[in-house]
Amino acid sequence: MNGTIGVLCRILTKAERDRFDADISRIVLVARVSPANVPALSEGNKVKGFYVLQVDLKHRDYDTKNILLLQKLIPQNIVFALIYDGQTQFCIFHTRLQQSAWMPSDDAVIPLQGLNLDDVWNIIVASIGDLDATSGETIEQQIINREQKEKLLRQIEALEKKCRLEKQTHKKYELHQELIKLKQILSMFEHA
Repeated sequence: MNGTIGVLCRILTKAERDRFDADISRIVLVARVSPANVPALSEGNKVKGFYVLQVDLKHRDYDTKNILLLQKLIPQNIVFALIYDGQTQFCIFHTRLQQSAWMPSDDAVIPLQGLNLDDVWNIIVASIGDLDATSGETIEQQIINREQKEKLLRQIEALEKKCRLEKQTHKKYELHQELIKLKQILSMFEHA
């Protein structure tokens, strides 16, 4: 894998290389999880195996574009264990980049639950992304719904600020009506 990254890094722009070098000090392949090395697991329909990469960071406030770049350079199912100053954060790309909270490295574990690698992968994504693996919705749908909810919250926040600053009564009323509609949509997300 190191040879592949070396070749691909040569095609990156200088800005991408500089950003990458500013954030990441070392990358270590920690494990490959597959039926060959975990015999109790069978292959899934989609997931045949996945890698766990340890990424040692130079500082905690890393640019997520670097993790996305690694995912792009290594087109495999990967769990990233980002390490900085005795703390670990897990990242995984599934529809979108999912990130866990930072935790002490001694407490950082990746759950291996399920009968096949599809189940294991979905549970890991749910665990890292703080999603519900047992929900009636798919993991993908939960990610999309959360993204739409976050977008709605940003719109509501911006509209509330605009409403507070508006001086014209008629315009303020229109903004308030629009705000009510967005809050109704948000309440549907929360009750679904």
